[in-house]
Amino acid sequence: MHSVKSTMMPVPLSLNRLMEHAGRLFPESEIVSRLPDKSLRRHRYADWYRRTRSLAAALKKLGLRKGDRVATLCWNHHAHLECYFGVPAAGGVMHTLNLRLSPDDLGWIAHDARDRFLVVDDILLPLYRQFAAHHRFERVIVFPFSGAQVPASAGDPHGGEPAIDDYEALLAHAPTDFEYADHHEDDPVAMCYTSGTTGKPKGVVYSHRSTVLHSLSCALPDYVALSSRDVVIPVTPMFHANSWGIPYAAVMLGSKLVFPGPHLHPEDLLDLMQQEPPTLTLGVPTIWLALIQTFEAHPGRWRLPTGMRSMVGGAAVPEALIRQFARQGIHLAQGWGMTETSPMGSLFFEKPELRGRLSDDEWFARKAMAGVPGPLVEVRIMGDEGACAWNGRDVGELQVRGPFITGSYHGEAPGADKFTADGWLRTGDVAAIDANGYVRIADRTKDLIKSGGEWISSVDLENAIMAHPAVAEAAVIAIAHPKWTERPLACVVTKPGAAVSAAELRAFLAPKFARWQLPDAFEFIDAVPRTSTGKFWKSRLRERFAAWRWPDAPAASEPGSKD
Repeated sequence: MHSVKSTMMPVPLSLNRLMEHAGRLFPESEIVSRLPDKSLRRHRYADWYRRTRSLAAALKKLGLRKGDRVATLCWNHHAHLECYFGVPAAGGVMHTLNLRLSPDDLGWIAHDARDRFLVVDDILLPLYRQFAAHHRFERVIVFPFSGAQVPASAGDPHGGEPAIDDYEALLAHAPTDFEYADHHEDDPVAMCYTSGTTGKPKGVVYSHRSTVLHSLSCALPDYVALSSRDVVIPVTPMFHANSWGIPYAAVMLGSKLVFPGPHLHPEDLLDLMQQEPPTLTLGVPTIWLALIQTFEAHPGRWRLPTGMRSMVGGAAVPEALIRQFARQGIHLAQGWGMTETSPMGSLFFEKPELRGRLSDDEWFARKAMAGVPGPLVEVRIMGDEGACAWNGRDVGELQVRGPFITGSYHGEAPGADKFTADGWLRTGDVAAIDANGYVRIADRTKDLIKSGGEWISSVDLENAIMAHPAVAEAAVIAIAHPKWTERPLACVVTKPGAAVSAAELRAFLAPKFARWQLPDAFEFIDAVPRTSTGKFWKSRLRERFAAWRWPDAPAASEPGSKD
């Protein structure tokens, strides 16, 4: 009996094919960048394609070798997008540096990645100089984002000073006979580091194959639903998990891209939306929380684009925030992912079999979940006794695997403690999945509160507290308790001009939780500290309240009691 072999062409998946596709089919699509002075610079995809190939040619002329890392220290703009495709086209690996990190952290990460070149915005040169002593780049390529002249320099190899190049001059004098570097689809194209809030950051390295598959997957109609007709404002930084992979997917489909540059205050984003009305935006919840508060505080000043979709992730999205935007005709879709998952693992959409069966309130409750796993993402929930049923109740650690999920970390052998013996990524998120495949993130493992042998979800409490009309933000942390092991302490930020008491907040929460789950104490603070990616930084709150002691107050009811 003769075996049957595939007749398909062995053509490798490649970012270069996406770039060629975009340059040939969508030459008139636009890329808009907001400059430091808030003016807008426009490029056609045809311009971007030409410039990106010039960047790749210039890097090869500078001596870039296959696999060399090229770091970027940039805001969101067209030149950063050129690096996304131009560095891999030359055979290099683009490594985005998080400009919100401390100089010590930036230097450590650049050294750990062994970055050879650096592309940096001229307005970020002061930040670069603060960590230049921690890692010596061979060349520093300065993008004149502000329009100022770049003082090029040959450098001093004996004194440790790198050469300084003008980004625009390099492109202008690049060879015209560029050819793509030979590569395999599993060769690396980009790397990002995790936030490292509980230890040193870890590097995740993406391949041509993983990036193309992620782009195809997230662009599907039931997920991000990207098309050439979309106008996309990526508020998520391009240094944060590659802006959730959306720049790659947008280029693949010829979507118009509007980059906000360094101006991310609510007023600036609302102004930009008037100039370039988006159909799709993406950002962390804190961005949209501040934006809707600013919008509602100035009635009539701005208009929100009716029908706009917003992909929101990086932290739990309060149901109250989703409802606020829905009243303005805007759909917030919550997703879940990690740097390790490229990053989209799941995203909310309405499954057709549930339409007509769920009330509006039930749908909003689902919208506050983490959505449905993508078609190439396998998920499971693992409890103490093994795999949990998909019943929406049983919780355990969310574990994932798939073709765009990392199987190891840069510089570490596979099989570290973040991975199971059978090859799944341990996310550290505690979750449940219901029979329809909707994922509910209960908490991070380190943020769960164990009270009297029972678990309390800090996320559930936070979302409920932020539904109060006087509350702007809330973060709940565990505080050691002499009787119950741990009890929840709620740290609350009120809206400007608003006031609410601890007793009022407890009464507001009481119908939604058992008495033993309610916070025993509330601390009113000026702001919740945030990580470099905009998430609530609870470890900082735990440090702040490390010496906190429970006041003489009535003990909470026994966990599991009728209260």
